[in-house]
Amino acid sequence: MAGTITALVIQKKNKERVNVFIDHEFAFGISLNAALGLKKGQHLSDEAIAILKNDDAIEQAYQKSLHFLSFRARSEQEINRYLQKKGADEQTIAAVIDRLRQQKYLDDADFARQWVENRTRSKPKGKRALRHELRQKGLSDAAIEHATSEIDESELAWHAAQKALYRWKSLDDSVRHRKISAFLARRGFSYDVISDTVAKVNAHLNEIEND
Repeated sequence: MAGTITALVIQKKNKERVNVFIDHEFAFGISLNAALGLKKGQHLSDEAIAILKNDDAIEQAYQKSLHFLSFRARSEQEINRYLQKKGADEQTIAAVIDRLRQQKYLDDADFARQWVENRTRSKPKGKRALRHELRQKGLSDAAIEHATSEIDESELAWHAAQKALYRWKSLDDSVRHRKISAFLARRGFSYDVISDTVAKVNAHLNEIEND
């Protein structure tokens, strides 16, 4: 593979990448930024080519990760799985994750905290359900415990019930009890919290009816 660069040609389908020709034959493609350090007539050793290819693989994986992160925050495990699917090797993935971590694009503790906060606002769930979701994201037990330790399940259950309160208003007590219990169970709340919330919903609806 070692030889002399005879041409540097910008790719037609991607103007940010350059095809490198060595001894008049296509050798490999690299990013435009990396190609700025190359010139026609320059000799490349096997070692230099290997370094260029490795750096380019890392840069491509890094750019893909940034795109993946542009939609929402991700855990380290999510980035790992994503890059594996894209064909990146372990060394490349480790380098990208380390770079993203250093640049504060990845922070599992902060990710877990944000996940819990977003769930609390949009779709309140119990600790059991939240911890299950965070485990699926590849979060450590320590990060999960820190993010969920101060959750008030009673408050969350009531908040969740309020969103569907008037759907249950016209139901008789036994049907309402069953509907509320099933709804909150699916959200991962404990039996005690569910029982307390059912009582709170009934009291609230009775108060409305008596006003």
